[in-house]
Amino acid sequence: MSEWRVSRVNNAVIARCPICSQSLHVVRLECESCGTSLEGSFGLGRFHSLLPDQLEFLETFIRCRGNFKDVERELGISYPTVRSRLDAVIRALGFASQAEPDRDSERRKEILRELAEGRIAPDDAAALLESGGIR
Repeated sequence: MSEWRVSRVNNAVIARCPICSQSLHVVRLECESCGTSLEGSFGLGRFHSLLPDQLEFLETFIRCRGNFKDVERELGISYPTVRSRLDAVIRALGFASQAEPDRDSERRKEILRELAEGRIAPDDAAALLESGGIR
């Protein structure tokens, strides 16, 4: 959890009931400064449907300004994993994901890039290419 969130949020709001796992809703809001309170039924919003690891990924993605290479570097994951996690977040937020039409082609390019950069051995690259490159 980032320092900003720790200093600003005492207890994070949960979106699911810890007993039955159904959706929760907020019934009271209160101003810390003047004490004004509002009662009613308030929705939590889309971002509360994200799992903690999805929220952490999204924060990293935003901090990196959507640059996949920076996200790869910061999280220590591959390009296909960044794509996969982003697609999962998009789906969790209720949007249709435009999954990459030719993932095998992109994975082959990624394997060749890793080989060119010396991150994998030629034999490993050949084995990955022969198996379809899916890890």
